Amino acid sequence: MQTTYSTGWKNYELIDAGGGKKLEKWGEITTIRPDRNAYFPPVLPEREWRDKVDFEFIETSVNTGEWIKRNPVAPTEWTIKYGKVIANLKLTKFKHIGIFPEQQINWDFIQNKVKEGDNFLNLFGYTGVASLIAKANNANVVHCDSVKQVISWAKENMESSNMEDVKWVLDDALKFAKREVKRGNKYEGIIMDPPAFGIAKKERWRLEDKFTELLQTAKKLMTENGFVIVNTYSPKLDFGAIKRAANSVFTNNKVEITRLSMKTTTGKRLDFGELTKITTL
Repeated sequence: MQTTYSTGWKNYELIDAGGGKKLEKWGEITTIRPDRNAYFPPVLPEREWRDKVDFEFIETSVNTGEWIKRNPVAPTEWTIKYGKVIANLKLTKFKHIGIFPEQQINWDFIQNKVKEGDNFLNLFGYTGVASLIAKANNANVVHCDSVKQVISWAKENMESSNMEDVKWVLDDALKFAKREVKRGNKYEGIIMDPPAFGIAKKERWRLEDKFTELLQTAKKLMTENGFVIVNTYSPKLDFGAIKRAANSVFTNNKVEITRLSMKTTTGKRLDFGELTKITTL
């Protein structure tokens, strides 16, 4: 499988990775977070990691944990910028801080592809960086997520970025997309970042069970010259399954499936799942 590399930018650096952790710099704040894909030894010695870090996330269960403040004067909330988007960052009990920097390659694609007046749909939209990049190009943006808190966070990012008129939808992404099909709505651009598993109104679902249905729905929503981007992180949905599903649904489109990765400043490669991109032939 080929690899697509995202890169850091002025406000973000993946410094080093290894030993099940990654060392990152977000503006002026440096963090250590666990990452199961960093199974190799780090390049920098532990002392250098400790000298740099402001906050370190310590897991207390499979999905949650707590942040340890290593620098007593470091702020727990701050902002960074990507293009015209200002993202508000904060520490959460799920180790995330507000953006997924490995999405940089997708943000650039959206920035270069989406035009004024295009309809753009962000499903499982999280805190909305992709939505706001499309809005910066004067697209008509619909942002859907099932978590009220992250919708509010995305709105904060919109206001900080001096933007307006994003349509916010608090709903299960697949159910909303299906209703959009019934309404006859179409989109020039669609991005999906589905979790490996989820709970929508007490209904549990697994990505490997819903993946083909997500693609089929996206195809019905995509305009003839549109695009679909799907990021997948589930270990139960491998390259072969993704390829079979995407090629069976998008029979008349160009389908590219690659490993999404970033290189640390120290030269290590860190993987972030699979990236599927569907465009016109």
